[in-house]
Amino acid sequence: MTTKGEPDMTQKTTADNPSARDDIDRSRRDLLKNMALAGLAAVSLPAAAGSAPERPPRPPGAAQPLKNPRTRFPNNQPAQQQAWPGLQRDMTPKPDCGETSYRGAGRLAGRRALITGGDSGIGRAAAIAYAREGADVAINYLPQEEPDAAEVIDLIRREGRKAAAIPGDLRTEEFCRSLVARAERELDGLDILVNNAGYGWFLPDILDHPGEKFDRTIKTNLYAPFWLSKAAIAVMKPGSAIVFSNSVTAFLPSEAFLDYSATKAALVAFTCALAKQVAKRGIRVNGVAPGAIWTPMQVYFEAPANNVENLNAITPLGRMGQPVEMAPLYVALAEGTSSFVTGSTWSANGGRV
Repeated sequence: MTTKGEPDMTQKTTADNPSARDDIDRSRRDLLKNMALAGLAAVSLPAAAGSAPERPPRPPGAAQPLKNPRTRFPNNQPAQQQAWPGLQRDMTPKPDCGETSYRGAGRLAGRRALITGGDSGIGRAAAIAYAREGADVAINYLPQEEPDAAEVIDLIRREGRKAAAIPGDLRTEEFCRSLVARAERELDGLDILVNNAGYGWFLPDILDHPGEKFDRTIKTNLYAPFWLSKAAIAVMKPGSAIVFSNSVTAFLPSEAFLDYSATKAALVAFTCALAKQVAKRGIRVNGVAPGAIWTPMQVYFEAPANNVENLNAITPLGRMGQPVEMAPLYVALAEGTSSFVTGSTWSANGGRV
């Protein structure tokens, strides 16, 4: 500060003294440099003791050991036969549907799902996974499959989720409409439909193919998904999802599964076409195409005694799949983070395609 009548020595010093100006400029540069370095350190250096970490630590047990997919599950199932439609509880060994192995992470919290064929096999694995991911689940099944269905309903409820058991035959439009309406009512809405129920029979000669079995295959595998999807889409909101259980036979049709292969190929096309049609509604439609999976279908359709052995042999991984191995795909296709995935069919066949 200067008094009146006195010269301003500060102005004179900085204006007339180059050395002083250089010192000030150097100090400013050093200050900016130190501030920049401090900011970089704050980003790159570990958090100081006592401060909050930048991200939560990995939970205990998150790291899992590598497992050889060839030996993860058995490939020595003994030959066995059951009367149609077969029960999972009577199979040896029982299929692994994730009853003790699937771990959820809340990926479907608050969702409401209807799964056909949810008593056993892939449908059962999807039901267990959905419940452990936080969804309420309704399952449909045939009355003869009640023992298996009761186990699934109990597993869903143990997760603290709503469970609805809705038995009935899918081969009429009236029942399919009532199934969707009841599932929506009991779950307080419907966000996910899994068209999983299917029917097939081992008939290698068309001359031996009875019309009743052909009719049942077409109505179960094609008519029912059409009716169910139609009823579900009418009540679904944007963000909902439909998942079809397609099959490897859509791409590698088997002469012994003439009508079954045809229906599954049709479902792949239906998946794509329906996805395009309902995209404007904000509803996604996808499918999963499993290969040979250890389910009751493998023991009821009167295949030769060595059929399971043959399926193990022709699969590059050297074994049939287990239902629990399909569950993550059904979860991924139903959850919201897969929002750009629609009209696709994901293969899971042990390397056969």
